[in-house]
Amino acid sequence: MLGQGGHVALAVMSLVLLLCREAAPIEVPQDPKILQDLKQPPTIVKQSVKDYIVDPRDNIIIECEAKGNPVPTFSWRRNGKFFNIGKDPRVTMRKRSGTLEIGFRSGGRPEDYEGEYQCFATNDLGVALSNKILLRVSKAPLWPKEVLEPVVVTEGTPLVLACNPPPGLPPPFTFWMNSAMTPIPQDKRVSMGLNGDLYFSNVLTKDAHTDYSCNARFLFTHTIQQKNPFTLKVLTSRKVAESTPTFLSPSGTESSKMVLRDEQLLLECIAAGLPTPTIKWFKKGGDLPGRKVKFDNYNKTLKIINVSEEDAGEYVCMANNHLGSIRHSIFVQVKAAPYWLDKPFNLVLAPEENGPLVCRANGNPKPNIQWLVNGLPIESTPHSPSRQVLGDTIMFRLVQMGSSAVYQCNASNQHGYLMANAFVSVLDMPPRMLGPKNQLIKVIENNRTFLDCPFFGSPLPDLRWFKNGQGSGLDGGQYRVYINGTLEIKRARAEDEGTYTCVANSMLGTAENQVRLEVKEPTRIVRAPERRSAVRGSTAHFDCKVKSDPSLPITVAWTKDDKPLYLGWRLRKDEESLTIPNVNEGDEGTYTCTVKSEIDQDSASARLTVLEEASLNPSVSSALPPDRSDPPMDLDLSDPAARSVRLTWIPGNDHRSPVTEFLVQFEEDRWEPGRWQDLSTYPGDLNSVILQLAPFVNYQFRVTAINAVGQSQPSRPSPRYKTSGAAPDAIPRGLRGWGSKKDNMEITWEPLLDLERNGPNLHYSVWWRRKDLGEGWSNMSTFGSKHVVHNTETYVPYEIKVQARNEFGQGPESNVVVGYSGEDKPTDAPTDLRVSKVDSTKANLHWKPVDLSSVQGEFKEYRLYYWRESSLVPGLMVSKEKKTKGFYSIVAEPSGILSDLVSYSKYKMFLVVTNNLFEGPPSNTVEVTTKEGVPDAPKFFSINRRTFDTVHLEWDKPLEPNGILIGYQLKYQTVNGSRVGRAQLETLPPNVTEFTLRLPDRSTRYKFYLSAFTQVGAGVVYAEESPHFANEENLTDPTALVELTDASVASAFSPTPSPLAPLTPTTIAPTTISTSTSATPTTPTSTTTTATTTPSTTTATTTEASTTTTTPELVTFKRTDQNVLVGRGREIWNVTVESNSNYTNVSWRHNFPAGSSEFVLEFTLDSDKSVKVVPVKQQPPVSVADLIAGAKYQLRVYSHELNSISSKSFIFKTKPAYIDQVDIATQGWFIGLMCAIALIILILLIVCFIKRSRGGKYPGGGCVTGFAKYLVRDKKDLPLDPVDQKDQDGSFDYHSDEDNKPLQGSQTSLDGNVKESDDSLVDYGEGGDGQFNEDGSFIGQYTVKKDKDETEGNESSEATSPVNAIYSLA
Repeated sequence: MLGQGGHVALAVMSLVLLLCREAAPIEVPQDPKILQDLKQPPTIVKQSVKDYIVDPRDNIIIECEAKGNPVPTFSWRRNGKFFNIGKDPRVTMRKRSGTLEIGFRSGGRPEDYEGEYQCFATNDLGVALSNKILLRVSKAPLWPKEVLEPVVVTEGTPLVLACNPPPGLPPPFTFWMNSAMTPIPQDKRVSMGLNGDLYFSNVLTKDAHTDYSCNARFLFTHTIQQKNPFTLKVLTSRKVAESTPTFLSPSGTESSKMVLRDEQLLLECIAAGLPTPTIKWFKKGGDLPGRKVKFDNYNKTLKIINVSEEDAGEYVCMANNHLGSIRHSIFVQVKAAPYWLDKPFNLVLAPEENGPLVCRANGNPKPNIQWLVNGLPIESTPHSPSRQVLGDTIMFRLVQMGSSAVYQCNASNQHGYLMANAFVSVLDMPPRMLGPKNQLIKVIENNRTFLDCPFFGSPLPDLRWFKNGQGSGLDGGQYRVYINGTLEIKRARAEDEGTYTCVANSMLGTAENQVRLEVKEPTRIVRAPERRSAVRGSTAHFDCKVKSDPSLPITVAWTKDDKPLYLGWRLRKDEESLTIPNVNEGDEGTYTCTVKSEIDQDSASARLTVLEEASLNPSVSSALPPDRSDPPMDLDLSDPAARSVRLTWIPGNDHRSPVTEFLVQFEEDRWEPGRWQDLSTYPGDLNSVILQLAPFVNYQFRVTAINAVGQSQPSRPSPRYKTSGAAPDAIPRGLRGWGSKKDNMEITWEPLLDLERNGPNLHYSVWWRRKDLGEGWSNMSTFGSKHVVHNTETYVPYEIKVQARNEFGQGPESNVVVGYSGEDKPTDAPTDLRVSKVDSTKANLHWKPVDLSSVQGEFKEYRLYYWRESSLVPGLMVSKEKKTKGFYSIVAEPSGILSDLVSYSKYKMFLVVTNNLFEGPPSNTVEVTTKEGVPDAPKFFSINRRTFDTVHLEWDKPLEPNGILIGYQLKYQTVNGSRVGRAQLETLPPNVTEFTLRLPDRSTRYKFYLSAFTQVGAGVVYAEESPHFANEENLTDPTALVELTDASVASAFSPTPSPLAPLTPTTIAPTTISTSTSATPTTPTSTTTTATTTPSTTTATTTEASTTTTTPELVTFKRTDQNVLVGRGREIWNVTVESNSNYTNVSWRHNFPAGSSEFVLEFTLDSDKSVKVVPVKQQPPVSVADLIAGAKYQLRVYSHELNSISSKSFIFKTKPAYIDQVDIATQGWFIGLMCAIALIILILLIVCFIKRSRGGKYPGGGCVTGFAKYLVRDKKDLPLDPVDQKDQDGSFDYHSDEDNKPLQGSQTSLDGNVKESDDSLVDYGEGGDGQFNEDGSFIGQYTVKKDKDETEGNESSEATSPVNAIYSLA
């Protein structure tokens, strides 16, 4: 049950919740009209810090600023008493401010003004207070004079040199230096404590110096005070005795420390001993806060930032060397000065309203909450019935005018205090409209619309909207009223036009305002400008037709490349278009039409491209195919900057295919001169871009235009542009640390790319330090991308980082990466390896793990070595090859399952632990005996029909019997297509490996299922069908299947078959057997066997094969997990391809059974190595579609069933998608050929005419024949035969007795008679048939018959033939 106190607390909480629900503070708008009339109590807006330390050399300024209405006045208290500023000439107060200024030009000591100050800001409505400001003057006292005797110590003993700096304000920063003003080197052995003393864990002879001096630096005065130096003398001995660790600081076995919340915790442990002890830290009952903890001073100092309550507890520091260790416990308490949970805020209430003022703070110990009113304790002020103090909350109920005041909340405990001012202002104000009167709002139809009506009043008025002064308030549907008075119309329509009135109403009055709403049609461009290409000197025209609301005036403006377009005298603009006459190169660009009304706008753009030359006739041009663009021209660089430059170019002719984008490339002459690299791509409507560049690069650029056809030729390079150097921007990538030896760590990273150097003399700074030891960073610089840290401990973590630098500065540092030093051999072995739950193929393993620290590297796995020692089957030889299996486990009791064991065998095994490089020593060796299992499939299974009525079966024992064989099971049944008969079962003893079955009919076929069995059960089933008897005459080997081991697989895949005749799509091999079987449902693995095929070449006698071929056989080899069938003697060769643009016809030759094998065509695209696979069931040739035009492919044909049997790869290329059709009539070679033919015909006609005029016998169609005779006769270098006859008129007689003989091969007339020719070339033969060679040349030696009456004149008058030289070579 709740006690009385519990009931009171519950009642108070209920009252608070009720009042919070009833009242909501009024938010006063920051409107000048309201603020100038609004009375407000004062508020402190600026003040000095609580603990205020000032420099005695400067004037003292104590700040205090406040606001309020009326303007507040200021007064001060010093040390709790009124501070009369007017009586002290050194103290002044700034105007309209409470800030004090204390000057010392006329004398005075700053120390006289030390004390506690507090500012009071007052007006008619209350008093606001500042914090209590403790003013103190900085002090830098001198070091006391003292004579320091030399310090004499024995080598190996500890030593503390005391600093004891003078107490300053604030405390000084101490450090140790020698007489050369060089810092005393500090390390793991020698270091300075938090109190400034210099600690030696053990003194060495090298420590003997005469100038150990402690220095104190005072921050405010920027002065350094130096203590008289110590002289250290070290007494040496022959042998320095080692010692166990002891603590120099702190003393004893435990100590305590108190720290405040959100401050910094510093714990220190400094130990003495020889060798120098190592310090380690841990926290009892938990882990150190990893994100906040940091180790300094060579792990001697533990630092935790932003301390919180959970950081309290017992911290232990341990110092150890190889002689022993010592511990010290530090009990940390976390206290807290007060901090805010709910800070009080100003409260504005209307008369008769309620509200809370809340002030919640926390701390350790819990702070005390004190309320003040206008700077006085609330208990000492007159009682007010409207307020009630409930601990950290003041409840105000039914407040009245005149009760405004400033309340102060002070939360304090022994560690500090918090104070906050919050005023309570009671305000009554009639409703007021804050916005402009009678606004006119124009909106676009169908747009969302907001009508604003800002208002204020106290108490807060109710606001309602009305339309046209009628009806009830607007809210709901397409209307929504917000709390600030805004009316939302979700979709403005024409019927929403009208006058809207907002009315604010409260008990103090009413205020209203009106808004006139007009709904307009949108402004739109209905005919936008389109892309244009214009020849230089022609006229370009852009349309821009607009539709808008008639009552809205609009303006149409044109811009070019986003800049205002200057029309000048040449360009013409009207309401609907822009005309550009006499186009030149400067007109090229993107033109934008923008139409604006007072409430909306619209725009549209199009590009103008200026062409150098006029295109062809439009009818011809439209018929020509598109082509690649001409390269861009006239590259120009402008607007140079440190890392950018503007590149401008003129596009070339696009050849009827618009440019879609431009590719900008660059070449630099420092790293890879002559190599063009892609920089960026830009849309095709741009011809001026800003290029983002890298520093310290000498660039030149070129541009390539890209359209639908392809890329243009690159433009000519631009002038070179060299960027200035800069510090590197990039961080080296791939930072890692790893050990190549047990005592080193290699730090490697990827060097910056050439374009990331940004300047000359690129080098790298690399840092490293032991992780979690608080050591300082070690660093070095290198020009390479590797650094080796030597003399490291084995496999310890390091923090590493790297930074690139050049002559211009240093780049950003990389993130800290954790690397590890090198690994060594693990020292411990797993123990107690044992085996449980052994079956035929699996065994469960258990062992005791090693200590992970003994791995001396990254724990990788426990590696099991196991081997098959022997088989329990008598006489079975086994391989003792060692195998391994890894187990990753870091649990306390690791275990694993070893599978894939062979049944009925003895195994031996042992376990080692491994890291990335080494294996540890082996565990104990255990023996495992697996149980008996089911056998594998028989080694082979063959079926032969040696006679018409019998089938002979042969098989061999399984390679792995997996136990003692007790027999074989043979099941068989008749098959006829998809129908099968009743199954019959034969059980055979283990020594029987053959079986003969008599067939009831020679056409009957059987399917056989053979398996061996042990006592455990039947093994893998081998299924096979009986073959046809017709093919058995070519089977010379009675065993169709032979054993194939892994070593002999290669020979089975390289057959030498007799090639088959090529198959056409309609040809089927005359002699083919195809038999396929599938495994029965009882088999755990599927076995598929394909019967052999004996191809034969048939002649007229089809009963006898004309060739002898190697019989293809199927070979099976046994693995531990599967049975694989391989076709021995199978081959695919002679792949041919006939390709078009997007399809190809593929043919190949093979010696697989026709109709029983499937093939796969594998097309590999050369450009991206993508693979297209096409399964084929039909015989070649086949057609494959959906290829890429103009692409290079690599084709391979392989068997679907036997993937390893494949053809050689064949490379081919498809034709291009488009081939330019050339008009032959316009080609120069064709015109020249026609002219030559015409010239030859003309010469022929002239010669015929000459011979005709001389009486030659060339009438009609005989002209050509006569011309040939003339060419032969016109052989001047041969004398005429004296037997040649001449006619009376002096002409030669070309007739002879052989004129009646037709030329061999000449055509006959329709009646079958040979047509005689008056001018037969046979006359020129030496008798014979006058035959021609295949090329039409004459056979034999020709002579010319000459008339007796021939004269020399006639002989000399013969025309010279141009072919005499050719004839003379015959």
